Amino acid sequence: MNNTITVKSATETMALGERLAKYLIPQDLILLDGDLGAGKTTFTKGLAKGLGIQRPVKSPTFTIIREYQDGRIPLYHMDAYRLEEGGGDDLGLEEYFNGDGVNVVEWSKFVSTEIPDNYLRIIFKRDDSQGDNVRTLSFQAEGSHFKKMISELLGD
Repeated sequence: MNNTITVKSATETMALGERLAKYLIPQDLILLDGDLGAGKTTFTKGLAKGLGIQRPVKSPTFTIIREYQDGRIPLYHMDAYRLEEGGGDDLGLEEYFNGDGVNVVEWSKFVSTEIPDNYLRIIFKRDDSQGDNVRTLSFQAEGSHFKKMISELLGD
């Protein structure tokens, strides 16, 4: 099975996030990794829309965690970029990961010691030679729940 997909616009990135949302259940963990401006927050906006969240989704770079409670299930959007020097263990991430919502973590490498065994990692790669908004997304599923999810999302 091919675990990559190429999107050609922010609209396509959001639509993919929106489609993924229908498979999500509480305590799901989605890790979004890639360069600055690669589409991680854009993807999360689509995910939030798919969960029925009405509030605008903003990057949590400076707040580290943004909570959205008004959807089908809560969304906890985290950005670990500012934790490059450490400090993730002070955020109580385990409480979020074991809580009532979906967890989306951007820049997960900065909190790698806090990440549970089961998750879905999506790696965003820009290809500016193909156009300003072309991205290749690679999906890495850890755990049977996420493997099934990706199989259904991307097709076999």
